[in-house]
Amino acid sequence: MASAHLSPVIVTLRANPTFMSGLVAWMVAQASKVLTTYVVYRRWDLRMLVGSGGMPSSHSALCLGLTTSVALSHGVGDALFPVCLGFSLIVMYDATGVRRHAGMQAEVLNMIIKDLFQGHPVSEKKLKELLGHTPLQVVAGALVGILVGWWCCLTPR
Repeated sequence: MASAHLSPVIVTLRANPTFMSGLVAWMVAQASKVLTTYVVYRRWDLRMLVGSGGMPSSHSALCLGLTTSVALSHGVGDALFPVCLGFSLIVMYDATGVRRHAGMQAEVLNMIIKDLFQGHPVSEKKLKELLGHTPLQVVAGALVGILVGWWCCLTPR
């Protein structure tokens, strides 16, 4: 009965295991960031629900959720699988490489600005430091994605 009130697009997406794998993996990873932030820093930070960086990587979770779903739904011999796998590997490499180092540079620049202009701030706004991920955060996100992708494909709709 509830499905009758939903848009046909939403009904179709809800029945698509690949779409649901990516969406649910991302949501699980983002919610997990709130919990891991609490465990590490002993404070609730609900901004982590939509923020980048942190444990686990939601980018990796989403990508590996999609890739796992494609592998289980279409097979690894399908042309879509290497596209998803390549996309996932690029995203995970970028998260631990370029984005992580950009965050580390932002941290150093914030310290330099604070030291050089102490008492005379150049800007009240600091550069965002939590951009990328450690390899462990990427692997944890990948595991979340694989588990969610597997669950979404094997759960009957």
